[in-house]
This record gives sequence, C-alpha cells and structure tokens, in this order.
Amino acid sequence: MTKKLEDGKYVDMTADEIQDLENLKNYHHNNMDILMGELRRKRDYLLVETDWTANSDVTMSAEMKEYRQKLRDATEGLDTVEKVKAYEFPTEVKK
Repeated sequence: MTKKLEDGKYVDMTADEIQDLENLKNYHHNNMDILMGELRRKRDYLLVETDWTANSDVTMSAEMKEYRQKLRDATEGLDTVEKVKAYEFPTEVKK
C-alpha cells in the first residue's frame, strides 16, 4: 500500500489519493512544457560545462564547435511529446 506522511506518521493513502498521484505523474510525464523545460535545463548545463572552451585564450576544436552547435539546436523540430521523449543528446566531446 502507498503511504503518506500525515501529522508525523506514515498512513495509508486512500484510493482517490493514489489515483490523484498517478494522474499527476502522468501529467508530468506527458506535459510538453515540463518536458521541454527539462530538456532545456540539461542542454544549458551541458553548454555551461563547455563554456570554457569558448574563452579567447583557447582554440576551440571543430568537434567542440559541432557539439555545442548540436546542443544549441537541440529543441529544433521537437513539437510533440513523443519527439521530446525520443531525443538523444549528442555524444560529449572530450575536452
């Protein structure tokens, strides 16, 4: 049985509470705005991880330029939940 914390104690959830929780999970896993937000956050993190390669005193390799461009283009054409879920990030380039 699924439990919830209530007044400092774990108690069984009602069937309606369990259904509401499942509905919320399904909403989250099938909501385009949420999925795109998650994708953008991961993309942005990956770009930040390689920002140092764009410093003026560093020569960026062609592979790194291509990798970063693929990251910037990550959201192009992702117009359905299925496409967002199926998206695979490009393989990270060795720094």
